[in-house]
Amino acid sequence: MIFYYNKLVRDKIIEKIKRKGHKCEYKELSEEEYKKELDKKLLEEASEVIGAHSAEELGDLIEVIQTIMKEHNISFEEVKQAMQKKKDSNGAFDNRIFLISVDERDKERE
Repeated sequence: MIFYYNKLVRDKIIEKIKRKGHKCEYKELSEEEYKKELDKKLLEEASEVIGAHSAEELGDLIEVIQTIMKEHNISFEEVKQAMQKKKDSNGAFDNRIFLISVDERDKERE
């Protein structure tokens, strides 16, 4: 039976498949394809975190985020600074605030 995955996988997966005696088809992605597949992987891993909220799934998500940062030459320090700037201006998520609506009708009169 052939299983089709058509997705970005970790570097050692092909080696593990071959060690089990299975054959597989794979290719190395171009730069453009790689970035597109990283974005897909980000959504996949985020979805898995929502389903499990486990350390393993969070680790997978962070691994993808770190890879995206590397591909776009974004340092962790830059990310931390951006996070702090946003936190300073808009706050965090600690207070569990759920915004239902905003009435801006009074602004239309200005």
